[in-house]
Amino acid sequence: MKNKPSILIIYTGGTIGMVQMPVSGILVPVKFDHIQDEVPDLNRLGYNLQVVTFSPPIDSSNMTPAIWVKIANTIERNYNKYDGFVILHGTDTMAYTASALSYMFENLDKPVVLTGAQLPIGILRTDGKENLITAIQIAAAKRNDMAIVPEVCVYFNSKLFRGNRISKRHADDFSAFSSVNYPALANAGVEIKYFQENIHHSANKGILKVRTQFDENVVILKFFPGMGRMVFESILNIPGLKGVVLESFGSGNIPTNRWMISLIKNAIKRKIIFLNITQCQGGAVNMGRYETGNELEHAGVVSGKDMTTEAAITKLMFLLGQGLDHEEIKLHLNKSLIGEISE
Repeated sequence: MKNKPSILIIYTGGTIGMVQMPVSGILVPVKFDHIQDEVPDLNRLGYNLQVVTFSPPIDSSNMTPAIWVKIANTIERNYNKYDGFVILHGTDTMAYTASALSYMFENLDKPVVLTGAQLPIGILRTDGKENLITAIQIAAAKRNDMAIVPEVCVYFNSKLFRGNRISKRHADDFSAFSSVNYPALANAGVEIKYFQENIHHSANKGILKVRTQFDENVVILKFFPGMGRMVFESILNIPGLKGVVLESFGSGNIPTNRWMISLIKNAIKRKIIFLNITQCQGGAVNMGRYETGNELEHAGVVSGKDMTTEAAITKLMFLLGQGLDHEEIKLHLNKSLIGEISE
């Protein structure tokens, strides 16, 4: 008889980990060490489930690179003991964490599945139980003794997505996340249907490597009609600034104000890296299409192609932390590291 799957659940915090007190109705964190008491159906899976609970559990709005490192180190320490990992996380910053983790792991050959809930697990109509149970099943799923989904991914409301392709699109719908520019990795209906052609498999087979350095001296700059010079210039002159994600219009366009282009060019001369992504939910940056985008390209702004904001900012932070030179960072920004860009 085959050994039963072993899954490590890492509870960082978030809505999923709440129960409602019967008298007061107040929501309080559940003791996730005893998650099988709260969700007895987990016992029917027949898996070896272990839980690591972060203390204190955090609201995901308080997520930081230091906590990404804590999650990654927890997985690294336990990597050889478990078949897969499930990270329970608040929805507000889940896309950022999933993107960051995808860059941090090299030679990953086991599933790392993030999930959470829009309603606490202690609420009668919670979406948390189904999300948790199915995420665990996906983390344990194997074919020919190999993990079916050996990448960082997010399971939510019957869909499994690549972690660095999602954005949170709804504050209170059970379908909280979307992946406009990349198809789902799996659909969970009566059965879990995996789409093998969409799943990333590491090209290198070897020991897991975890890179934990991030540089937080970055900013996201979203263009809007009427953006003033004083604001724009102040942002580009933040002391210690190393990188800027430009959220531009359409396919990579910005206003044609000469002062704006001039300020960007001057910042690039100071070795500040600019990464251009679109504000649109879908599609990609193509800076050669219109005049303003073309000027940015000639100035040295890097195209982020079809990256999400979450994937772009975490990738910039990650690459700045790796000790690479200026041109190496720009080269890596422009190509797909782990499936975050459509080739």
